[in-house]
Amino acid sequence: MYAIKFILNGEQTEYTGNAGDRLLDVLRDTYSLKSVKCGCKEGECGACAVLIDNTLINSCCVAMGAVDEKSIVTMEGFKKTPQFKVLSDAMADFSAVQCGFCIPGMILASHATLLLNPHPSEDEIREGLSGNICRCTGYNAIVKAVKKASEEGDGLW
Repeated sequence: MYAIKFILNGEQTEYTGNAGDRLLDVLRDTYSLKSVKCGCKEGECGACAVLIDNTLINSCCVAMGAVDEKSIVTMEGFKKTPQFKVLSDAMADFSAVQCGFCIPGMILASHATLLLNPHPSEDEIREGLSGNICRCTGYNAIVKAVKKASEEGDGLW
């Protein structure tokens, strides 16, 4: 058993357990954070995406021992930010969301993309979203939404 200290959605947190436990499982089962979903268990789909120290990471590929002294943000924490409002509104404007399964990962990937470049090209947006699978909407509406968010959220990223 290890005591792993980290910041989860802005709150200092300590997890006591196996350092090899998957971050995905701990976030869902221990902290009841349901925006982090199990899609593929291989880091291929983005359904389990979180931000670790502002870097987009698939939580199914991360052991708890790797998050000691790190900051983790899930959609539950991100939705409290002004950046979420801008991205969420843009997604709604372009009807970029249907079933909602992929959207937490898509929004976090969009935010991570905009952190790297607040005014990305369409190709840069597509590259930033490339690890997230959407089976309903497709990517054109999502790409347009991220572009609009980059224009309307000037100064947020």
